[in-house]
Amino acid sequence: MLGWILRGALTLVFLALCAGGGLLAVLWHYSVGLPDYQQLADYQPPTMTRVHAGDGRLLAEYAIERRVFVPIGAMPALVIKAFLAAEDKNFYSHQGVDPAGIVRAAIQNLANLGRNKRPSGASTITQQVAKNFLLTNELSIERKVKEAVLAFRIERALTKDRILELYLNEIYLGQSSYGVAAAALNYFNRSLDELTVGEAAYLAALPKAPNNYNPNRDPERAKGRRDYVIERMVEDGYITAEVADAAIAEPIELRRRDPEELVRADYFAEEVRRELFARYGEAGLYKGGLSVRTTLEPKLQAIADRVLRDGLIAYDRRHGWRGPVRKGVNPAEWAQSLSALAVPHGAATWQLAAVLKLDGDGADIGLKSGERGRVPFAELSWARPWLPDQRVGASPRKPADVITVGDVILVEPVAASADGKTKYPAASYALRQIPEVAGGLVALDPHTGRVLAMTGGLSYEISQFNRATQALRQPGSSFKPFVYMAALDSGFTPSTIVLDAPFVIDQGPGLPKWKPMNFENKFYGPTPLRVGVEKSRNLMTVRVAESIGIDKVASYAERFGVVDHLPRYLSMALGATDTTLLRMTTAYAMIVNGGKRIEPTFIDRIQDRQGRTILRHDRRNCVGCSPLVWDHSAAPELPDERSQVVDPRTAYQMVSILQGVVERGTGYVISAALKRPLAGKTGTTNDSNDVWFIGFSPDLAVGIYVGFDNPRSLGGSNQDTGGGVCAPMFRDFMAEALRDVPAIPFRIPPGVRLVRVNPETGHLAQAGDAKVIYEAFKPGTEPRLDGATGASYGGAAGAAPTTQSLDGLY
Repeated sequence: MLGWILRGALTLVFLALCAGGGLLAVLWHYSVGLPDYQQLADYQPPTMTRVHAGDGRLLAEYAIERRVFVPIGAMPALVIKAFLAAEDKNFYSHQGVDPAGIVRAAIQNLANLGRNKRPSGASTITQQVAKNFLLTNELSIERKVKEAVLAFRIERALTKDRILELYLNEIYLGQSSYGVAAAALNYFNRSLDELTVGEAAYLAALPKAPNNYNPNRDPERAKGRRDYVIERMVEDGYITAEVADAAIAEPIELRRRDPEELVRADYFAEEVRRELFARYGEAGLYKGGLSVRTTLEPKLQAIADRVLRDGLIAYDRRHGWRGPVRKGVNPAEWAQSLSALAVPHGAATWQLAAVLKLDGDGADIGLKSGERGRVPFAELSWARPWLPDQRVGASPRKPADVITVGDVILVEPVAASADGKTKYPAASYALRQIPEVAGGLVALDPHTGRVLAMTGGLSYEISQFNRATQALRQPGSSFKPFVYMAALDSGFTPSTIVLDAPFVIDQGPGLPKWKPMNFENKFYGPTPLRVGVEKSRNLMTVRVAESIGIDKVASYAERFGVVDHLPRYLSMALGATDTTLLRMTTAYAMIVNGGKRIEPTFIDRIQDRQGRTILRHDRRNCVGCSPLVWDHSAAPELPDERSQVVDPRTAYQMVSILQGVVERGTGYVISAALKRPLAGKTGTTNDSNDVWFIGFSPDLAVGIYVGFDNPRSLGGSNQDTGGGVCAPMFRDFMAEALRDVPAIPFRIPPGVRLVRVNPETGHLAQAGDAKVIYEAFKPGTEPRLDGATGASYGGAAGAAPTTQSLDGLY
């Protein structure tokens, strides 16, 4: 008997050894050629780059996988407990594979035989990490064995916290969400530490099959799975029964991000994206998990978008009606016809409507929404027919002159006429038209170069081409301040008399003579330099440029960054070179800031996925800025490291002259409405192909450009100039942007003498003069009672006084 027992025991030992050997052989077989699990020690999951406005609101996200990386140390305990309860209760005690879990799953699967239920798995979190990072989703015994082998190896190489960190940041949870942080935002619009027990449990319920537990499609199944996780949390001692009951009683409420939490600035965001791509490449942008704080001020951006849109629409309305969106719709089937049409890009809040009936007072319309309305004739009367060269035909006398029954048009709800004198009944609409003309607007801080707002066109949906940064256009007369600053540093003063008379240059054999003209095609004779800028006199500008030399003009244009290289032709003095709106606005900013060099920037700071700052626009070293608690000491003083581009006295002289442009010159439409210190310059190129206004307050520089993408004339009237198109936009932008900002005067640097003069003559003010201003002079160049000044062109300050006069030779 004993022998039988001994032989049986030996047999069992032998079989066990064989089984163990077979198991080892299988493990060895499947372990050959396994992926290198050591890479997980330094693995950085592809993480979403998030771009924020200056106030912290989200501007844009760039990612291949929408993931927000959260270190395990910052992961809330509630989230960790929910996932452990749902996926791996023994995570912190097993060695990569959970034998108890395997037995439990086997028993459950045997019990479910014949019930058409999906087999339960026993994969630990470590095994899921092995599968997600190193293997495929293939359902096979071979993959499960490899998964187990890798799990054992990963447990020996990494800490439990690191494994859990990888899992919680890598796992896909549906709704384009990779990782728990992205899922919390996309499902509940919350950060992880704001999740409730029920919300954390719902996220923990998703890894098995996120699409199966969508509460919008299958609310009962989603709630059942969530409640199961909550019950597991009670069983594992993570929460009390009372907390669980309250969480189970809660419905699953998905929440989208509030519109107020997002900022819309498509052209600005794209400029940031381009810069990030140039700095960090595609991988850094879409996988690097960068946190970018931009310079964008959402309030100013909203104003910029609205002002540019309104300005382009106003210009477009002045130049006629180009016709309906579509013609020939059957009035009996208007609802079906409209439902098949897409609203054109750029329409914004405008609606599609079909013209159903016309009478002498207006038009009855049907809207895409199925509602009906009416367009009063007063809201059609602007629609004179468009003619070539931006001309218009006769004013309409009845609705049928503009539209016909069956036309599809764009309309906007209105409550009253534009002047507010006529109130309309309910369901009244106005005829609208998407402008063909384009433009851009830039607003920046002149002291730092921070771009506060930028819009590059009517609609990013229509065109991604950015007219603020990409459109190379001639600046026209807005270039003139750089000519005159070169002159002010060459012996001229704001009161220097320059001859406004015909000017002719022989350009050489076979070429016509160059004969620049003033916009008005008139000559005004001897005129103070200031007036030449205020009234934008071309002939005076050319004469000054010839006197000081085009090389000097070019050096100033290049120094201010208007262009990198200015061709040495006299016509360049009238803005005949190509530049961008951003460059011009930055150059003007350097005038108002006292002649200090700045570089425009869209980004304040960039942090990597670990929160380390890797780029700052302001690179100054601030001694004393580190303490977290204020100790009542004086605020630290930051050094001014900006280089000087031009004499600050010259810069202020130009500021003063450009203030005159707004108060008495081509920008008068601005000061007529705004009684505060503003300055700037209009710009209009030949045939009014491009029109500009660049200007500033003491602390805000703004540039506006308008033109067609395929250059052609904007028209031939005074309204089609920089002063007629862009200056009103500048006025409207400044009126709103500076509404709550106290009016302050432009800053005057040391070494400037303010003298009362008559701006029309440049002479000292006399009793009885109707117009008197304080003119800015450098010491020794002030006019004297005899009409002379203390310096003459070509001489040094303090030379024998002579009357300033440049007659020219032609």
